[in-house]
Amino acid sequence: MGYECLLAGLPDLKAGAPSPISIDDLLSVLEESLRESDKPLLEQLRMTTSSEKIDGLLARCHDEDTNDADKPAWWDDAASVLSEADLRAALLYDLGQKSKNRFVREWYAFNQDMNNVLVASICRKHGFDVRKAIVGHNEVAEILRTHTQQKDFGLGGVLDNLQDILDLASVENLMEREKRMDAMRFAWLEDKTRFFVFSIELVLAYYLEAEMLDRWSRLTVEQGEQVFRAMVADMKKGVQL
Repeated sequence: MGYECLLAGLPDLKAGAPSPISIDDLLSVLEESLRESDKPLLEQLRMTTSSEKIDGLLARCHDEDTNDADKPAWWDDAASVLSEADLRAALLYDLGQKSKNRFVREWYAFNQDMNNVLVASICRKHGFDVRKAIVGHNEVAEILRTHTQQKDFGLGGVLDNLQDILDLASVENLMEREKRMDAMRFAWLEDKTRFFVFSIELVLAYYLEAEMLDRWSRLTVEQGEQVFRAMVADMKKGVQL
């Protein structure tokens, strides 16, 4: 048995429209409805760079007494060039891409790739070292580090949505840029779950879509500007302005 009753009882979501259900209400429903074996997948998607687990991993990696074998293989190289915010993001992406669930792994990879391409484009536009701003060590991250001067960063044929991501760098309004990124996320979720039938992947995608819609419905213009100023400040730290 899948999640037929759960999914049938949830309100429909529409990209760009206000969320018809609050995240708190949705989480209450999911807590009651998800199988125990599936709950860790939802918790993994809810994890942020400020989560306790990331705090613990960061502290352990910084601890000189920690055995190198207990640190990610990429840690030493990354710690020498990335800000703490980027190191936290790297740890989060690393955890996500080690999930036992393929959908979760691909979701984290998609977000890492999109953010890395966007940051690389902005860094190159303003003359900053792209290699000091790339997070993670998957295929796209490594290509970005080694093909900084190519117009498409050497990613032609690697990412289907490459041009859409590159175009984001020219969007000056930060709220508009983030909304376009969420639109791309929404479309990715719709495409990835098209052939799933009442599965946990559909439930997880529903949560991610509802979270995006809920976040935007709660943001005023002023709050949105504050959020994006903070994002820009973090990015500037990452490229060591």
